[in-house]
This record gives sequence, C-alpha cells and structure tokens, in this order.
Amino acid sequence: MRNDGAERGTYGMALRESDPAEVGGYRIEDRLGSGGMGVVYLARSASGRRLALKVVHAQYADDDEFRTRFRREVAAARQVSGAFTAPVVDADADASRPWMATLYIPGEDLGTHVRRHGPLPLPELHELAAGLSEALRDIHRAGMVHRDLKPANVMLAEDGPRVIDFGISRAAEFAASDVLTQTGRVMGTPPFMSPEQFSSPQDVGPAADVFSLGSVLAYAATGHGPFDSPSPYETAVRVVDGDAELDGVPDELLPFIRLCLEKHPKSRPTTGELLSLLRDGRLPDPRPEPAPDPPADEPPPPRPRRRRRLLLVSALGALLLAVATTVTVVAVTAEPTPIEHDLPTGWRAWQAKVANKAAGETGPFTNCAALDGGLICAGDSMKAVRFSLATGKVDWSHTVEDNPDPDSGTSEGELLGAANHRVFTFANRAGKNSEVSEYAVQALDARTGALRWSRPLPGMPPSVESGSARLVPEGLLLLLEGEENTYVLLDPATGKPRWKRSAPAQDTCAVRAADGTGYLLCTDNNDSRTTVSRLDPATGKPRWTAKLPGGLTLAGRSGGRLVLLGQSYADSSLPTQRRVTLLDADGTGHRRVPLTLAVPSGSRAVVSHGTLYFTLNSGEVRAVTPATGRTLWSTPSSIERPGAPAISETYVFLASPGGRLAALDRRTGKELHTVPGRDVRTDPVFVYTGTTPVPHGDALYVPYGIRSVYSVDVRSL
Repeated sequence: MRNDGAERGTYGMALRESDPAEVGGYRIEDRLGSGGMGVVYLARSASGRRLALKVVHAQYADDDEFRTRFRREVAAARQVSGAFTAPVVDADADASRPWMATLYIPGEDLGTHVRRHGPLPLPELHELAAGLSEALRDIHRAGMVHRDLKPANVMLAEDGPRVIDFGISRAAEFAASDVLTQTGRVMGTPPFMSPEQFSSPQDVGPAADVFSLGSVLAYAATGHGPFDSPSPYETAVRVVDGDAELDGVPDELLPFIRLCLEKHPKSRPTTGELLSLLRDGRLPDPRPEPAPDPPADEPPPPRPRRRRRLLLVSALGALLLAVATTVTVVAVTAEPTPIEHDLPTGWRAWQAKVANKAAGETGPFTNCAALDGGLICAGDSMKAVRFSLATGKVDWSHTVEDNPDPDSGTSEGELLGAANHRVFTFANRAGKNSEVSEYAVQALDARTGALRWSRPLPGMPPSVESGSARLVPEGLLLLLEGEENTYVLLDPATGKPRWKRSAPAQDTCAVRAADGTGYLLCTDNNDSRTTVSRLDPATGKPRWTAKLPGGLTLAGRSGGRLVLLGQSYADSSLPTQRRVTLLDADGTGHRRVPLTLAVPSGSRAVVSHGTLYFTLNSGEVRAVTPATGRTLWSTPSSIERPGAPAISETYVFLASPGGRLAALDRRTGKELHTVPGRDVRTDPVFVYTGTTPVPHGDALYVPYGIRSVYSVDVRSL
C-alpha cells in the first residue's frame, strides 16, 4: 500500500478548488499528500489540535464490503495507544467519502531524513529499533498487522519515532474494486515486504512486520534497503530467495537485524523478544514453537512450488503495473489457472536396476542427479549410469574401472557434480593385476555417456562427502591429498587446471561450497582451531580468512551467514552437536549459538530455505533455526538409517537403504505420506544409510537396494 503523505511535518501541496473546506467538523488547512488510497489533509479541530485527516477515494466509498472492513479496522486501530504510534482520533466509515483522522506528528519521515542527512548514528539507530519494536508490539496486541512498514511510514518526532498509516490497510486489502480476483493479495512496498507477502499473502501475520522492521533498520543504518534492485521484480525475487545486503550496518546491530530478516516467519522473534534483546542483549530462553498440524483429512496443496511461483509472478506483474502508473497502492494476484503436469513426456511410475557382474550384489548408489532428461547415478562400483527420467530405461552405464579386474583395487564411485550437459566422476585407471590403483577425474556427456576429458589424480579418488571435491560455477574444485594439501580448480570444459594453490601442510583441509562460492577449511591436528577462507574463483587466493575455535565443517549458508558444525579430525567419530557457529559472509565476525536440543553423533545436516535440518540414524528429523538454535520441530519418522534429506517447497523427503520413503511437512514436520520399501534385504541394514531422493518437477526418484531406483508422482503420495 502506498504511503499517502500522512502525518507529514511539512505541508506538501496547496489546496485545490475541489478540496473540501471541512470534513467531519474538522477545518481543512492544507493538503499533505495524495496517493492511491486517497488524499491526506492537514486539519484542525475546534480546540486547535492539528490532525492528519485521510479521505479515501470514491472507488472505495462505493464498496459496501470496504466500508464494513474499514469500520472494523478503525475500531481495532483505536485500541492502539502506544507511545510510538500516531493514535486514531476520529473516523467515519458511513460518510459519503469514508475518512480517518490521526494525530499530526511534526517532523520528517525516516526516508526523507536519510536522503537529506545520511544514515543515522548508532545511538539513534538503537532508539529507532526500540521505538519501532514497541510500536509494532502495540499494533499486534490490538490484533492488527501493519503490512506496510517502510521509511515513509516512520516519523522522526522530537520525542522518538512514530509508526503511521495503519488502520485501513486490511480494509484496503479486501477492496472489491480491484480488477483482479481477491485470492492471494499482495500488499506493501517491495523493498520492505516480507517473503510471505509475495509467496503466501493470505497467511501474512505479525512476523511480516518484524521482517519489514529489519529492512527499515538496515535502510536507516546504510541509506539503502537490504534487497534494493533497479526493478520491483528483481527486488521481490531477492526478498523471497536472496541474501540481505547488510554491508555498512554497525556490528552492534547486525544480530538484531539478521534475526528480523530470517526467511521463515517462525524463525523470527516476536516484538517482545526483540525488546528483550535490546534491553538485555539476549533473547528469552528458547522454546520450540511448532505450528499446528493441518487436519488429517486435508491433503497438501497439489502443486505448491508452481503455485508459489505463479503468485509471485502475478503479484510482481501487478506491482510493475502500479509502478508504471506511478501509483503503488494495492497489488493483487489472480487465482492461478489449472497447471499441466510437471512430468517428463511419457512419464510413468517405474523401478529399474543396473547390473554389475564384477561388483556382485552389494548396496545402493552413493548419489544421483537429474540432468538433460536423465537420472545419473554413481556408486557400488558404477562410475555413472543414466536412467531415463520418463521410463527408467538404462541409456548407458560405465563401471569405475576402465579395465575391470576383480583382483585390482576399486572404489565405490560417486558423482562429483552435474552441470552444463556434463557429469563429473572418477575412474580407476589401474590395469589388470595392478597392485596400485591410479585414479582420474573425468567428465562424461550426460546425454550419451561419452568421455569428454580425463585427468589423472594423485592419491585417493575425490569425494564430495569427505570434502575433497566440490563443483562451483567456475569449475571443479579439488583437494589433491597426494600433493601435500594442494587444491586446484579444473576447467569444466577441458579439465585443465585454471590455478593451483597450496594449503597449510600440517592441517587437515577440505574444500566446501555454499551458494556457489568455494571455501577452504583447514583444522589443526588437535581440533582446537579451524581457518575458513573464501576463495577467489579467478586466482584461488583467499579473499578473506577467519580463524574459529574448534574443529568445524561447513553445512551451508543461512541469512547471509555461513553455518558451521562441529567436526572431529582427531578421531573417527563426529562430536555431539551442542551448538552451531555462524560466520559473517565477509568473514569479519562470528558467534556460537547453543542448540535447544543437542544432536547425537553421526547425524547428517543440510541447510535449505534458511533452515538447518538434521537426520539421525534412528530416523528422527529436526528442523532448527540457525540464528537462534531453536528447534522448530522434531519428528521421529518411520525411516531407519535415512540418508541426507531432500527438501522441496512443501516436503522433507527421507529414504531408507531399502527404499522406504517418507514425506514430512516442511513447515510442521508431520509425517504426511509413506511409501513401502522395495528391497527387504537392505532394510534395515547396518552397513549402509539411505541415498538422498532426487525431486524433479512433480516426480521424485528414490535410489535403493542394489543399484536400483524407483520413481513416484509426488501428487499421488
């Protein structure tokens, strides 16, 4: 909703002949502003009190539903009487043109002040954070959500900030005069909206205001919003899926703002918790706050990912239209039309297996990836095998050994990455009766299986899990253990080294990646210190290096920070996870966050959608907010020894070694669907863990058993 200039401290426009001389008994003195909702006047009561009086446009006045909601929202707004809001003084929903009057607040709005004088100093930022948190707390206590907190709606009065322009936002949201249907409305100003205002506007609650608070404070501290972009579309995409740009925010305020800007609404603190953080320097004792379970007979949305994209696209279309007409008031989205199935042409449910006489009957694939119409898998002595995504037909396959010999050394096989029509894996180049295995990293054509290039490797074969291989946009990043901790970047098209660098010789090192960026992590022999270096993709030199206590490994990135977990190199066991370490994306600072629930040794961790997911050997799954250590939910699933989970927009998928599948609600953790296992010989089996399922459109591909895969349509679970 566009701010209409309400409660401005300087008079904005001269009165026009068409402007009324009086509204509701209040004398009109000047015009403060005009926008899509109506016109805002400076008015004066009989006693001399100055008011900001907003008269809504006729298009809303002719809508009976708007009047009903306007009356209800004004009644709620009158309950807000905090020190940091502009109180509602009077209103009339039954007038020929409905109007509402609030106390006039002298002073500049925050946006104007920052443009004229630059970012606020730290003491004023603290005052602003406390004032806005208290104002939102009072608004939320009255049962309201502001929905459009932004710099233009924050007045800097002499005695502190004031939040303005609330009380009609929800009424405007339901205006029947909008040309599009009213399902999936989007309200707000893109740079300061929350992700859920784009993706699920019907579910917007108080947490949306907390996200906007973080954006407003970042703007006040730096002079720009954390998601600013030249176009509203790009801005919205950054709000929903991108990292916040917080360069220039004072270190003292960074934790506060980052908590506000958590992507998931449940991960954000309440306004009361924010006030405690400002007062005491810490949040109240954490407590799990699981969302209520949906009714048992209510199926999940059939196409949440596609629906979310449609809502986002149509919302942005409305926003772009609003910008083009210089009026950004209310953007609504149309009800999505039915969508065709997102399945490969000719798809059917299938299960398939690839034979390998040399390997015999052993275990499941190590990992799989979908690329170019095929599911490429590796493991159990298979260098790579391609199954048709539609039918499961085996299009081609290669064993790890170019010259198969049952007596020679071998390795399980693993995909090191898949991109740009290529899959990267390794081969054992040892000849017949060779006593020493000689490995090579290779690139195969994902469509034909043809060898594109091969490069010999010293020492053991690379592995994603062990930290000796990562695919980044610039190429294949490898740690060459046979060359005294040398790390190298191979050109993905030719296999030639783009650069080669040396890592600390006495440390145990690993290459990792997060959001397409490569990192080198090196831990000393006592697990007392880990250095984390962000690598320059052009040269391999560290752009920065941070020294952190303990042995750590990189789990991913959340809210603009790297998420690191305990990793022991002194012995073979992983330590019990009792905390996470959060490292600023620029390497300048870190903090250690205690977990609400300690995670047992041997658990697997994945960061997705800003949330940290742990899977335990028992089948238990936990979702944790990295910024606070809170357990959002914990579910004892029916899957034994699951592999790392696959996370979609709606589900957390887990699979056992024998192919038993469980789909958990990503929001609540409730186990919604299960599929029986396909191979009882490996379920349960204590040598293996399950392989991560591969989502692709509406299809899910589940590796299991002895080099086998089956597919399901997730809508039919």
